[in-house]
Amino acid sequence: MDADVERGCESEYVDEEGGGAEHDALLHTPNHGEKDERDDELNTAPIITRILRPNFSLLHVLGAFAVGILGCMAGEYLFHCNCTSSASSASSLAAYNILSPGSTESHVYPPPSPTNVFPSLFPTDLGYEGATPTGAEPGLVKTAPAYPMHTGAMGLVAKPGKKEEQNEKEDWDIFQHWGNLSPWYSNKRGTFGLDSGPDRPESCTVTGLHLLHRHGARYPTGWASYGGPATFSKRLSQQSNWTAEGELEFLNTWTYKLGEEILTPFGRQQLFDLGISTRLKYGFLLNNFTQRNTLPVFRTESQNRMFHSAINFALGFFGFPVEGKVEMSVGVEGEGFNHTLAPYYACPNARKHQISDRGKFYVERWTEIYLNATRDRLQSHLKGYDLSIEDVYTMQQLCAYETVAIGYSVFCPLFTREEWEGFDYSMDLYFWYNSAFGSPVGRVQGAGWVREFIARLESKPLWWGDEGDWEMSADRWGSINRTLDENQYTFPVDQSLYVDATHEVVVLNVLTALNLSTLAQSGPLPYTHIPENHSFKVSQLAPFATNVQFQLLDCSPSSTVSNAPSGSQIRIIINDAPVPLHSIQGCPEEKDGMCPLNVFVDAQKALLRAGAGEEGEVGTSWEWGCHGDYADIVGQGEEWETVTGDAPRRRTF
Repeated sequence: MDADVERGCESEYVDEEGGGAEHDALLHTPNHGEKDERDDELNTAPIITRILRPNFSLLHVLGAFAVGILGCMAGEYLFHCNCTSSASSASSLAAYNILSPGSTESHVYPPPSPTNVFPSLFPTDLGYEGATPTGAEPGLVKTAPAYPMHTGAMGLVAKPGKKEEQNEKEDWDIFQHWGNLSPWYSNKRGTFGLDSGPDRPESCTVTGLHLLHRHGARYPTGWASYGGPATFSKRLSQQSNWTAEGELEFLNTWTYKLGEEILTPFGRQQLFDLGISTRLKYGFLLNNFTQRNTLPVFRTESQNRMFHSAINFALGFFGFPVEGKVEMSVGVEGEGFNHTLAPYYACPNARKHQISDRGKFYVERWTEIYLNATRDRLQSHLKGYDLSIEDVYTMQQLCAYETVAIGYSVFCPLFTREEWEGFDYSMDLYFWYNSAFGSPVGRVQGAGWVREFIARLESKPLWWGDEGDWEMSADRWGSINRTLDENQYTFPVDQSLYVDATHEVVVLNVLTALNLSTLAQSGPLPYTHIPENHSFKVSQLAPFATNVQFQLLDCSPSSTVSNAPSGSQIRIIINDAPVPLHSIQGCPEEKDGMCPLNVFVDAQKALLRAGAGEEGEVGTSWEWGCHGDYADIVGQGEEWETVTGDAPRRRTF
């Protein structure tokens, strides 16, 4: 089928800008809160008539059905467009094998104009709630003898690898080897080098929490769709006379069922569960808001999956309804707008391929190594279609994407544990060089959020004034939205609980900007092999719904331990594993990962103050990092590398 003609089928594809009928249908939500005109008619009729009266006669229905069939037949004849693959009928017709292998299959819900929406017949606020007294807020971090851990994949099914290897390494979990596509799980004790858990250290009380989390599991992004899964399915559907057998026999009837960009049902569950989990651990912090007669302000972005992640978190944390319990500050994620939760839109160099997509060089070379034999093995089961390395890599992506979208994927059992570990490492390469310590724009993109973090920690509003004061320098805060952050209501600095929702790339930007260099101690990642016990693993740092807890503590001197931390302390806990902070200037090597709060704040200020200093120095300059002309220096590949997330120093020239 001609590609341009096939795009004429509204349900098949979306354009490169994210438009098209399928995209609109996936995101369309009827406003059921509006008064339906039919309510007026129904409310003036006797109640028995309102319920039983049909809207159409049988003749009307049969006539409409006949016209629809004739119209579809005419459309197929005139435009060669497979009307049977429309969103409304794809599901039922797939059973009759009308969809060709690899075709796109989508199911649109809710229907755009349902015929039974009568708000007056289905009221929900009836009164008669029964007794509603509240109890004490939970606080597991200060009351429980143990800390609840999260396994990450409830409701999903995935085989661990090829059958002959299933009895090896019993603690091996396939869900933890999908890089940023993994569902979040609690990291094991000692993951980042500390023999400590996320529970409250002895002799300390929790006084506050700053939570930075990623959105939940989603369909592929527009970029990923057209560079991977959707493109692979299109190639299969457009190429004829191929047959699959053995391990790949399922391809003969497989259809592409993934949407684009928005949360999957499992993704919604992740954030709802994260909200409940956070309430159970830190619910007692809400007492501070009651005493101050204020509501918490949580932040997110306007992008669909971002906003819905924040709402699902709030539903889990507060319960339904959330109105009157939390204020949601929603920034615009798009060209021409600043916001620290989506800093790349304000940073031109973050949008330049030569600077921001350096990871592609490493991933392409690594996949040629770890998937070379895999391609030969799978090709033996496919006749008439030549598999590329990219095709095989896409099959691994499809395993992860399909599992978090529809619960299970037939692609998962195709690969061995070694091949899954190779896939996991490919994600480490990609994000190390694109978003974290190996990226020339890693630190500068995270710096704006760190500046906001300092303001919150010091309970001081952001201030804008003379260029000479480092706290007022516009160069430092290029991604900050001044309209929101200069307002005490949209950017409060006196809360005991903060929750920000963002993307995995921004989480990694922030970890880089904070100078958590113990995560980078393995140095630049090679594309030739997987380093043993390497310190940077994306599945541990930035999976779907990843969460970073910045835990504030007040510690009293211990009578049993000399030199024990006292006073205000801070800890950073990534997916339930504390991170050492001794890489931050002045922070001690402490068994629980604590650092005196004033020392931590001073160190972060120093990093921001350093700017684009001498070669080899660590510092932050928005003007240079985001607007500097250094693309020809960083290039592609190993000729230039960084382990601090900084652009080349100006002195390089």
